Amino acid sequence: MAPDVDDVAVGEEVFALTPFDRDGVAAEYAAVPAAVLAPRPMSLTHVESATLPMTGLSAWQGIFDHGALKEGERVRVLGANGGVGHLAVQIVKGQLATDDETPDLVFDTVGGDALSDALGLGSRVVSIAEEADGATYFVVEPDRAQLVELGRRADAGEVIPAVDSVFSLEEAGAAFDRVGERGKHGKVVLRVGD
Repeated sequence: MAPDVDDVAVGEEVFALTPFDRDGVAAEYAAVPAAVLAPRPMSLTHVESATLPMTGLSAWQGIFDHGALKEGERVRVLGANGGVGHLAVQIVKGQLATDDETPDLVFDTVGGDALSDALGLGSRVVSIAEEADGATYFVVEPDRAQLVELGRRADAGEVIPAVDSVFSLEEAGAAFDRVGERGKHGKVVLRVGD
């Protein structure tokens, strides 16, 4: 821990989304900026905790930051069983649009035909899957405050991350192959230690 870090104690378990300009985080140890560290949700296992930063922040930022979802608005999540989609559904709680409703916001995690169809609804559309005219596309960024909130919700039982599969560091190639496959239910985890 760096000497200027005062909101996380030495030895406290933390988690983070490492900035994408850093290499080497698929390792047993990694150096990350203290500003992105948040206390690990103690109600989750280490594997479950590992799923939350990228997927949870992607869902949060897509729905609230880029999608500007407001109280009383309805959202449709495309790819609701995937790593990001299943958390988006939990984060929006009672704001999901039914199949016969036109949503105020469509949050796309799959792209392709589903995204094309969503663009014709007249709704705000946010995608993490691909760029398209009429949709807001973004790449997730580390955000400690949002991660703290996701951890709080996890500890309260409001957000329960699903794990699709777990691979050892030696199986990293197979893990990245699985990430590229369709039909996942939850997040693929690369276990770097015991």
